Amino acid sequence: MNKDLRIVYMGTPEFAVPPLELLVKEGWPVVAVVTATDKPQGRGRKMLPSPVKSSAEKLDIPVLQPANLKSPAFQEELKSYRADLQVVVAFRMLPEIVWSMPPKGTFNLHASLLPDYRGAAPINWAIINGETETGITTFFLQHEIDTGNIIFQEKEPIYPEDNVGSLYDRLMHKGARLVLKTVEAVASETVKPQKQDDSKAIHHAPKIYKETCKIDWSKPAEHVHNLIRGLSPYPVAWTTLNGKTCKIYSSAVLTENLQDKKAGEHQTDNKTYLSFQTGEGQLSVLELQLEGKKKMDIENFLRGNPL
Repeated sequence: MNKDLRIVYMGTPEFAVPPLELLVKEGWPVVAVVTATDKPQGRGRKMLPSPVKSSAEKLDIPVLQPANLKSPAFQEELKSYRADLQVVVAFRMLPEIVWSMPPKGTFNLHASLLPDYRGAAPINWAIINGETETGITTFFLQHEIDTGNIIFQEKEPIYPEDNVGSLYDRLMHKGARLVLKTVEAVASETVKPQKQDDSKAIHHAPKIYKETCKIDWSKPAEHVHNLIRGLSPYPVAWTTLNGKTCKIYSSAVLTENLQDKKAGEHQTDNKTYLSFQTGEGQLSVLELQLEGKKKMDIENFLRGNPL
């Protein structure tokens, strides 16, 4: 296998760190990393690097942080690295002039079984929709987002106890191994890309906004529970409780209804439980954070905040 393949790696969040580190560990020449510009974070609004930039600097790899991917100056700099292949993991949409630059193309890692769950938030939406299985896909980039020819796919079960945090972690490490497998296949010229079957593009995975996270108590308890799982630990499902915003991190479904309660009304003994009536069944809140308070389990919360 030819390990002289020059790779430019593109990614930003924590999800993109393990594939980069595994490629370097296995001896693949990552000649440059492209990532987002530093962003102000935390209360002090201190400028902080992306997780991928921090990793690349530790690995002594040159880092490019273009504000504009269409900038001729950035494109000239990128071209100077003479990449044979570009690898994209959790990065923004690339213009054609960038993804078509390397002779062996540009491939992307996506956290779903494409073409299902194309879009920005596939892990969240798979759980929100109550799926019991998802996976990861590597595919070559082309014009329309998440539509390129598939290289490899691997399935991953979604367990009833999963939230987006636990599933994200498993897919992140599984994804690293799939990126390595894909690079090896490209290098050994054994790749046989398959066209996506658009008839299987059943669900969409659009970006999640604050309004997406608002709980609709008229839905069945199972639906609300999956919304909470699919948004925990971030960005978190929310409702209002006594006029304040309340984030709910974990819950349990109770099939019986609360007596004399309408959807969205709650009941508590102010010691051990807080339940909301839903459109069908009730939802027991296990972990929450009231506006201005810390995240707590329900018993500690009720001890200091009787309702």
